[in-house]
Amino acid sequence: MSELHIHNSLSRQKEIFKPINLGHIGMYVCGPTVYSDVHLGNIRTFISFDVIYRYLIHLGYKVRYVRNITDVGHLVGDLDTGEDKIAERAKLEDLEPMEVVQKYTNGFHQMMDIFNVLPPSIEPRATGHIIEQIEMVQKILDNNLAYVKNGSVYFDTIKFHKKYESYGKLSGRIIDKLFSETRDLKNQKEKRNPADFAIWMKADDRHLMKWNSPWSVGFPGWHLECSAMSTKYLGEHFDIHGGGNDLKFPHHENEVAQNIGACGCAPAKYWLHSNMLLMNGRKMSKSDGNTITPHQLFTGESEHITKGYSPMVIRFFLMQAHYRSTIDISDEALSAAEKGYKKLIEANRYLQQIHHEGSSVENELDIQIKESISSVFDELNDDFNTPKALARLFELVPIINSYKNGKREFQDFTATTMAELKQCFRDVLMNIMGLLDETSSQGNNLYSSLDGVMQLVLELRQKARYNKDWTTSDKIRDALAKENILVKDGKEGTSWSLN
Repeated sequence: MSELHIHNSLSRQKEIFKPINLGHIGMYVCGPTVYSDVHLGNIRTFISFDVIYRYLIHLGYKVRYVRNITDVGHLVGDLDTGEDKIAERAKLEDLEPMEVVQKYTNGFHQMMDIFNVLPPSIEPRATGHIIEQIEMVQKILDNNLAYVKNGSVYFDTIKFHKKYESYGKLSGRIIDKLFSETRDLKNQKEKRNPADFAIWMKADDRHLMKWNSPWSVGFPGWHLECSAMSTKYLGEHFDIHGGGNDLKFPHHENEVAQNIGACGCAPAKYWLHSNMLLMNGRKMSKSDGNTITPHQLFTGESEHITKGYSPMVIRFFLMQAHYRSTIDISDEALSAAEKGYKKLIEANRYLQQIHHEGSSVENELDIQIKESISSVFDELNDDFNTPKALARLFELVPIINSYKNGKREFQDFTATTMAELKQCFRDVLMNIMGLLDETSSQGNNLYSSLDGVMQLVLELRQKARYNKDWTTSDKIRDALAKENILVKDGKEGTSWSLN
């Protein structure tokens, strides 16, 4: 099996992954700002890093995965001006800010559970780490890379860049253009340079969330929390930092500057960024109606789709594009994903039920299957390429189905190959891709109840077939087909599935 290669946003190329500490990985991913329901773009990011997390575990690494909750400091517009997003929502909903935080954090966790996203090892909140953030601000001041103005503290990007020549390296922004920008913003006159950014902001009397500090009663800058919390739980230098591509600038660029400004070292060895989710070929936008919520996807209550889709179909759909590529959500694409998901899940369900003795001598089919299995993991080792890995799995489905349809005998290959085939499908579909069999008794209670009824129906149909009552047998099959229940007769017996 080939070595794991990942695309490092910092170097803009694929690199062989080598952890800082053998066998251990520290990974930090920017979590949600909990002022509203999590949207599909966020979900795409968290599912992408869930697969990455799962695959690293599969490779045998012990992973400390930190994903934060932003519950203060993220201002409207993502600039050093305006109101805190959570405080603004608190006023709109007539709630305390922490009520808003709890409400939408609960909703975020529920949505992650629905999509079978594993919880992180640690999920710190910004408000729980104010002390660490104040300490980091002081370190940056002590290193003469920040300045205090009217109770606020600003990071000095010109001094930083002159010393380290690294500001703009991650995002690829041209530093001269950043330094020459002039924006008519609140607090702009306090800054020595337009590219400087707040790491501590003085709060006015109307601000709901504020803390004492050596400089003022105020609150930390949005970018500071991730620097402070990643350092606390993963150390000054750790393996992977991830997030959506929209965070590359200014958030991640400023994180790098803060960490270097505090300790003289860059935070992460590898930076990974997921790309955006489009809809009908365009960026999602509430203003022009080109948007859809997860709930609408589940129920079908949207003009953009003809029916509802299950969480695992949506998860499967999102993995049909590489995490660094855009993916275009549409009714046609979701419908195709639904068919593909069912095809793989049904093949796996049949495969896992087989008791196989097998032949004792390997032949060409053994070689073909083993090469396909190896290629699945080669694709995953190529920067977690889920669409190509799934395509390799699909190549194995006709072999499985040919036995299901009685066209071939499983004795055509060895028991060892069969065991590897079963393990591959289990590992990739369930453990790495995180897909659940929504049509199995383990998948949901509705199917479990339906399965009991269906077993009785199939017994009655089988009895009719035994008695050569083809009219009754066909009537049962056709009636079930009208309800989108597909009945399949094969060598191993009769099975059913939702069509």
